[in-house]
Amino acid sequence: MVQNLWNEEKAATLNEGLSELVYRSNLLGSDRAVCNWGGGNTSMKTTETDFRGREIEVMWVKGSGSDLATMGAQNFTGLNLEDIRPLAEREEMTDEEMVNYLTHCVIDSTHPRASIETLLHAFLPFKHVDHTHPDAIISLCCADNGQELAKEIFGDRFVWVPYVRPGFTLSKMIAEGVKNHPDADLVLMEKHGLVVWGETAKESYDKTISVISEAESFINSRLKEEPVFGGKKYDALTDEDRRNILSKVMPVIRGAVSDDKKMLLTYDSAEDVLEFVNSHDAAGLSQVGAACPDHLVHTKMKPLFVEWDPATKNAEQLAEAVKVGIENFKEEYKAYFERNKNEGDIMFEPAPRVILIPGIGMVNSGKNVTMANVSGALYHRAISVMKGAEALGKFVSLNENESYNIEYWPLELYKLSLAPAEAEFSRKVAFVTGGAGGIGSETCRQFAASGAHVVLADLNLEGAEKVAAEINGKFGEGRALAVKMDVTSEEQVQEAFRRTALAFGGVDIIVNNAGLATSSPFGETTLKEWDLNMNVLGKGYFLVAREAFNQMKEQSIGGSMVFIGSKNSIYAGKSAAAYSSVKALEAHLARCIAAEGGEFGIRVNSVLPDAVLQGSAIWGSKWREERAAAYGIEPDQLDEHYRQRTTLLVNIYPKDIADSILFLSSSKAEKTTGCMITVDGGVPAAFTR
Repeated sequence: MVQNLWNEEKAATLNEGLSELVYRSNLLGSDRAVCNWGGGNTSMKTTETDFRGREIEVMWVKGSGSDLATMGAQNFTGLNLEDIRPLAEREEMTDEEMVNYLTHCVIDSTHPRASIETLLHAFLPFKHVDHTHPDAIISLCCADNGQELAKEIFGDRFVWVPYVRPGFTLSKMIAEGVKNHPDADLVLMEKHGLVVWGETAKESYDKTISVISEAESFINSRLKEEPVFGGKKYDALTDEDRRNILSKVMPVIRGAVSDDKKMLLTYDSAEDVLEFVNSHDAAGLSQVGAACPDHLVHTKMKPLFVEWDPATKNAEQLAEAVKVGIENFKEEYKAYFERNKNEGDIMFEPAPRVILIPGIGMVNSGKNVTMANVSGALYHRAISVMKGAEALGKFVSLNENESYNIEYWPLELYKLSLAPAEAEFSRKVAFVTGGAGGIGSETCRQFAASGAHVVLADLNLEGAEKVAAEINGKFGEGRALAVKMDVTSEEQVQEAFRRTALAFGGVDIIVNNAGLATSSPFGETTLKEWDLNMNVLGKGYFLVAREAFNQMKEQSIGGSMVFIGSKNSIYAGKSAAAYSSVKALEAHLARCIAAEGGEFGIRVNSVLPDAVLQGSAIWGSKWREERAAAYGIEPDQLDEHYRQRTTLLVNIYPKDIADSILFLSSSKAEKTTGCMITVDGGVPAAFTR
């Protein structure tokens, strides 16, 4: 049940005017059962002083592309009502004419473009107006008998408006309906949502919550009468079984939904999702259509429902069913586009955004984790609406052509155009071992700054979590994941890649960077020291690369590996036989994988640094003293010693290595594999030959 979240103490601290509208809007958006992500709009009418010092009547309305839950004052648009009111006398107006006209009504050119439904608010003579998409109301408005049932719930207090796409015509219909029914206190928009109003911000907010509560109570009384969604057909798998199966299937899904552009995945096994996907009616009901026009851009007209019996627990069988299902979905989507396209339309990616799997739950795709989660959040709302509509009568949706016209509606696509341009590593997942260290952490920061989602794998979980938190705080929640991983443990490496598949759907880039270093004259090198180097730098690089290789093959969308070698990969370092030998092994292993990975689009390259002292755990260990002793100098003289031996007379820093890693991982090096790049300031002894 929705809750009234109005806080009198908080409200009392607000300045009269726009801050009241921001507060009310944030409350409405904070409950997704009240308003969809990115959907709905709110307004208030005030008196302002214009640039000429005149008092004018202004309507503040939500700007296009913002979200009620998080928007601030800067996301509202102020419009001169005196300029808008003459539009009420017009008989018709195209979307293009409306948008162009409203740009001339904005009181400040820095304000965002006004909401698609600006005229809905302007044509109503109330100070505060709220339009939302509550689950309970849309259930009623998407039921085949919704208008009749509304009379049982609301008596004659409502205006029912048949479905019309948002814009000028709908705004006039609502205004005329309210004018002709002066006792009404709410508008029900068929297949769309709710409009209420009030003389104060609190009155309008309270009305929204009370109307929703009335509808919820009515629906809940009907839900008790028969099994939800026709009753249970399948049992949900245990969380452990779900995760084990999904970790194998997610890379397959990711590859299948990534055509020209890669997609990231999230999964959801919430109680309401499992109730739906495990039901008798889900396969048919999910194909009826979208529950609300606002969903279409993010969920498409319908999801993919995968026919699979979870009792088998057969991941290979599910993977095959998913591949076939996605290919069929894409062919059907292309046909849907061809049947309905308008001149100039360019088809979106044809793969599903929502995939429903019995026993498992829901997998969502998007250009990033945030947008994949938006698709999932909106389908939660769809499930709730279908549940309510089926309890009331029969769930109905928009017809195919209207669904298409909403999905490809220029005014909806404009909202998407407000998103920042995609960067080099947008839509990609980078897995970095030693992610908490100097080179690893700097590499992760640079990847994230260039659009990537990153996995920081490190024995030092606390350090990795600190860097991940920094990245998430700067670039958005879900951009970085920290995992504890010992590169010498096959089980821990495999688990880290399972977690990566569950978090993002798979991996595109791996940076084999975790390491250590020891120094001893050869005659004093112990077997323990030799094995330590071989385990961490040899076996560790092998295990990480092998798991990444197999996951990349499952995805079938290529990939990039970068091995962090050393000057010693090609130069016989004094008193470092164990370290130098295994660093040479790394460089050759990279070339071996490059030779095998080409047919799968998997590139493998190496970066050979030297003496990266800054932020390095290695150089904070005995290695510093050991290397200083090998050169016959004091430890605090090492920085200058290393600078002086380079031809460029420079020191090497983590950023220098990260720059090379990003270059080799980027589109600029898409035809480069089996390559070694030295980043050592120019040490002649280590020049490649």
